[in-house]
Amino acid sequence: MVKKHSDISHAMSIKVSSIPANIRLVRLEEDMITPPFESEDEDLNNFLLNDAKNYLKSLLAITYMYQTDDETIAYFSLSNDSLIKNEGEKPGWNKINRAIPNDKRRRSYPAVKIGRLAVAKKYTGMGIGSLMLLTGQNMYINEQQRAGCRFLMVDAYRDALPFYQKNDFKFLTEQDVNDDTRIMYFDLKAV
Repeated sequence: MVKKHSDISHAMSIKVSSIPANIRLVRLEEDMITPPFESEDEDLNNFLLNDAKNYLKSLLAITYMYQTDDETIAYFSLSNDSLIKNEGEKPGWNKINRAIPNDKRRRSYPAVKIGRLAVAKKYTGMGIGSLMLLTGQNMYINEQQRAGCRFLMVDAYRDALPFYQKNDFKFLTEQDVNDDTRIMYFDLKAV
């Protein structure tokens, strides 16, 4: 199924005009032939080209791609998750709970995890990564859902932390400050 996305023209007008005009958002399907894709991260390239269909088939993640007729410009994958209270991190959890009415507060909240997110080399720095985050937010804010979802989450690689911070993701805990990845979240209700 090919679907044009309303945020594309808005985000492209903010950034660079060198992004192809015929870009479209496509949900990966099992029988689909994936146009070429090459990011700067070989693990992310391999996921799209070798694993994404298996994740779809196994009901583990759904992958969405920005494509033209000739190439895959970028992609991200989504799976269900939850934001769970960590007993050792009261300050971070208090910040989350302040945004939730008292009678609705819980030990965990429904979330969607951005499992993979990558942009092709020749399109890096053009705002497409931020566009993908906006697309993910739109999927859970403006489109009718079958289940509740309050947060977007990501286990962000250390070199991607500034990108997610720039896009208003917050750190869930300080306990992972020295790890290779850090858990970050975005509150969809804050939009």
